[in-house]
Amino acid sequence: MQTARDVLTPDTLALLQRIAREGSFASAARSLGLVPSALSYRVRLVEDALDALLFDRSSRQARLTAAGAELLREGSRLLDEIDAVANRVRRVATGWEPQLSIAVDGLIERGTVMELTEAFFALEPPTQLKLRDEILTGTLEALNQGQSDIAIGVNVDMANSSAHNFRPLGSVEFIYVVAPHHPLAAIERPLNDTDLRSHRAVAVADTVQRGNGATVGIFAGQSVLTVPSMQAKLDAQLRGLGAGAIPLPMARPYVEAGHLVEKKLDRPPRIYHVGYAWRSANPGRALKWWLEQLESPATRAALLDRPRGSGAIA
Repeated sequence: MQTARDVLTPDTLALLQRIAREGSFASAARSLGLVPSALSYRVRLVEDALDALLFDRSSRQARLTAAGAELLREGSRLLDEIDAVANRVRRVATGWEPQLSIAVDGLIERGTVMELTEAFFALEPPTQLKLRDEILTGTLEALNQGQSDIAIGVNVDMANSSAHNFRPLGSVEFIYVVAPHHPLAAIERPLNDTDLRSHRAVAVADTVQRGNGATVGIFAGQSVLTVPSMQAKLDAQLRGLGAGAIPLPMARPYVEAGHLVEKKLDRPPRIYHVGYAWRSANPGRALKWWLEQLESPATRAALLDRPRGSGAIA
C-alpha cells in the first residue's frame, strides 16, 4: 500500500483541486483528458493512503467531505510554498545567498539598521536576513566563529588582530552621565577615580562566548549592575540605579531634557573608533548590497548617531 508521501504529489493536489472546482468526476476527467475511471482510481489511492474519504459520492456531484476540504486548504498552501521555493532557488542561482547574518554592536543605531533592512527587503531578495545583537568582543567573535557574515561596530583595535576584511565606520564619544537624583550629580568639580569607585557602575555584558570578554571603565572591587544591552544600561541610569559612560548620541536627548546630568571626569574623553568587517572574499549579491550601503558617508554617520530629540522622555 502506498503511503501519504507517495500519493500527495503536486500533480495529485492539483487534480483534487480540479475535481472540487468542476463539481464532478466526469467534468474534471474531460477537462484533464482522462477517462472517469482513471481519475476515480487516482483519488481512491489518495483516500486509501490517508484512510479518509475525500469526496461524498452519494450523488452525481463530487462534494468535498470535511477531510477533503482540509486537505485542499493545506494542499493549496503547500503548492504556494513550492512555487515560492522554486522562485527562491531561481534567484539564488543568480547569486543571492540563502541567508545573510549580520552582527550589530550595541553602539550602532538600531533605527538606521532597520531602515537599511527595509530598503533591502524592498528588493524582494530570496535571502533570509538574520540580525544579531552583540557587545564588545562578541561582535567580532560572531564573525570569527562563522555565526555572522558581516559585523557592524567592530572595535578598530580588535579588528587589527583579525584576518577579515575591514573598513572604518567612524568614532563614537562616550560621556559619563547620572540621573539628577544620583549622589554624583551634586558634585560640581570633575569626578576622579575615587568618586567613581565609590558608586555602583552600570555595565553592558560582553557577548563573547569564549573567555571572560572585555571590561571597560570598571574598578576592582566596585559594585556593578550588569545589563544585557546599551538600551538597558540607559534605562538603569535614568532610574539612578548606577552611573557610567553612554554613547553621546544616545545620551544627548536625555541630557538636553534634564533627565540625565553629564559629569566631567579628570581624564581624557573616552572615544571608540569602530568599523565593519566581513568574512567572504567573494560576497554574494546580498552581502554586496550591504557593503555598498556602508560605503556611503551618510549611512556610516547615521549608524553612529541619532537624530536630535529622538527618544527623549516627555
